[in-house]
Amino acid sequence: MDAESLLLSLELASGSGQGLSPDRRASLLTSLLLVKRDYRYDRVLFWGRILGLVADYYIAQGLSEDQLAPRKTLYSLNCMEWSLLPPATEEMMAQTSVVKGRFMGDPSHEYEHTELQKIKEGGKVFEEEVVVQIKEETRLVSIIDQIDKAVAIIPRGALFKTPFGPVHVNRTFEGLSLSEAKKLSSYFHFREPVQLKNKTLLEKADLDPSLDFMDSLEHDIPKGSWSIQMERGNALVVLRSLLWPGLTFFHAPRTKNCGYIYVGTGEKNIDLPFML
Repeated sequence: MDAESLLLSLELASGSGQGLSPDRRASLLTSLLLVKRDYRYDRVLFWGRILGLVADYYIAQGLSEDQLAPRKTLYSLNCMEWSLLPPATEEMMAQTSVVKGRFMGDPSHEYEHTELQKIKEGGKVFEEEVVVQIKEETRLVSIIDQIDKAVAIIPRGALFKTPFGPVHVNRTFEGLSLSEAKKLSSYFHFREPVQLKNKTLLEKADLDPSLDFMDSLEHDIPKGSWSIQMERGNALVVLRSLLWPGLTFFHAPRTKNCGYIYVGTGEKNIDLPFML
């Protein structure tokens, strides 16, 4: 959710229990504006909160003028002091995939994992147990990246792609109509497209290249991983992810008000295919 409309966005998302205390809201309003100024971001999004056993991680993201350019991610434990996280890498993903359970809430905490490694001595190869230490900060980077790629959402028309390539905020976007807002096909993944590249020319024929340049939610696997509901007398549409419980997207039809927030433990529901 955009930091500049934080109070309204938190109010719209509050039906899912995604609220913040008044002092946290006040701290975020001030500190996120300073983050935008100091780091010279085009936009700053309040991404959400990952719940830890000792403390919670408050997450924000900075966007450049090109909205699909790699985002900069920051975290805070007190909503005032923000630390920049490194970009996610394949090595980080592989390293942290073995870590399970809740976050501690301490960036310097180290998880210990025992794995078998092959060691050559002379002409022989031995397998030896090695204890690998994984920092919680590395796990935090990995989980945020996974959630972003899987369930970050934008409504169709909120962004537009210029003929030269960069993606900008659509200043003329006035919201989805009520009928469109009820369809999963009206919402896109807020990331570079993956499935779109595999579509045939015939399938792409009806698409508007300036608006339909991202992957639609309607083709997500497993099918049924999204819950879509109308609230407040059809004045608000709410999408919730069943794959990453805690992710809530909201949009008030016929207005520009939209956004998403994640408030959860950072754990994926790997049992979802068996629950549907």
